[in-house]
Amino acid sequence: MPTSRQSPTLLLTGFGPFGGHPGNPSQDVIRALHDTQIAGHRVISVELPVVFGDALQALRRALRRSQPALVICIGQAGGRAAISLERIAINVDDARIADNAGAQPVDLPVIDGAPAAYFTSLPIKAMLQALREAGIPAEVSQTAGTFVCNHVFYGLMHALRRRKGVRGGFVHIPFSPRQAEQQPGQPSLPVETMIEGIRIAIEAALQHHTDLAIQAGAEH
Repeated sequence: MPTSRQSPTLLLTGFGPFGGHPGNPSQDVIRALHDTQIAGHRVISVELPVVFGDALQALRRALRRSQPALVICIGQAGGRAAISLERIAINVDDARIADNAGAQPVDLPVIDGAPAAYFTSLPIKAMLQALREAGIPAEVSQTAGTFVCNHVFYGLMHALRRRKGVRGGFVHIPFSPRQAEQQPGQPSLPVETMIEGIRIAIEAALQHHTDLAIQAGAEH
């Protein structure tokens, strides 16, 4: 656990490649930001497996070891054109494709007997404003899907309910240009832009304990 002489920690998680994609930009982002200092917090990065169940076990171990003040989990969302700040995690695993261990659950709860959904505790509107002011494409997303990203997001928020004062949530990022080359017509962002975007989002999250009341809804 951090002592009074150490900086408070921020846990940042990402994933490796999955679904046949070459690489995963979340992996690049967390590696670039590992052991850096952002707004007085030391970043600890951990890569989670793209495997139902195993990803939550790895996340829980990382929470115990790092004792973070803030947690941001990052995943790839191919097809999206902006950094997506996720609003809600739902208690459903429904996999369109198999995970990296070959599992493909259908309509199963992430955690038996737990609530239907959890909202993020990140100030996503403040993070959105900071990203847009920096000229980085960003949006508030109303769904994190039903694959391993949502699985981790839901598991994180369930775990944080017992960690008083610790905030957390999930951010999706687009394909990298390298990935988009193999996905004709799909949008992408440079990895360097995504690294800087996540740094800005982290800084905004640490600076705002109360979120901004700005519009970021959706019609569908």
